[in-house]
Amino acid sequence: MSHPLPFRYLFLSLLLALSPALKAADEAPVNTRFMLLDHFGKTVTDRDFGNKFQIVYFGYTFCPDVCPSSLLVLTQALKMLGEDARQIQPLFISVDPERDTPQVLREYVSYFHPSIIGLTGTAELIARTAANFRVLYEKVVVPGLPEDEYQMDHSAGVFLIAPDGRLLVKFIYGMSAEDMVARIRDFL
Repeated sequence: MSHPLPFRYLFLSLLLALSPALKAADEAPVNTRFMLLDHFGKTVTDRDFGNKFQIVYFGYTFCPDVCPSSLLVLTQALKMLGEDARQIQPLFISVDPERDTPQVLREYVSYFHPSIIGLTGTAELIARTAANFRVLYEKVVVPGLPEDEYQMDHSAGVFLIAPDGRLLVKFIYGMSAEDMVARIRDFL
């Protein structure tokens, strides 16, 4: 069914009127604030890491491939940084608070770099933190599998945050450790 011409003009006018607002929302700065539980069950905020840079990655411990490979690249980058890695606090924020308890996170991050801190919290706190970082995630139940064997689709970038809380850069998934180190050194 074809709409009359005036309706099309109205629709296009409305779309054009909204486009600056949509573009502005897309360009909104990332808010790096959070309040979560670390992998020892202690409440921490983004301001608890002193004058350190923060490298933040969102994922979950039951992830079959993307999260472990991203954390391995991060681990390699931290090793390549040598003594400079002391200026950085790596954080792994779980988007699966239902399964990723502090104890589960503590064991999981121990397989990677010793300075990585796992963070979790209530579903509401995780949702707020992810929204602040503009990270998307969604629980996906796989047909034919038990309900507790769900997966989490999620954004897979790595954020480098300045000691003052500013987002410096978001590294894309699949970036090499060498490229990550080169970019981090630009800010240290």
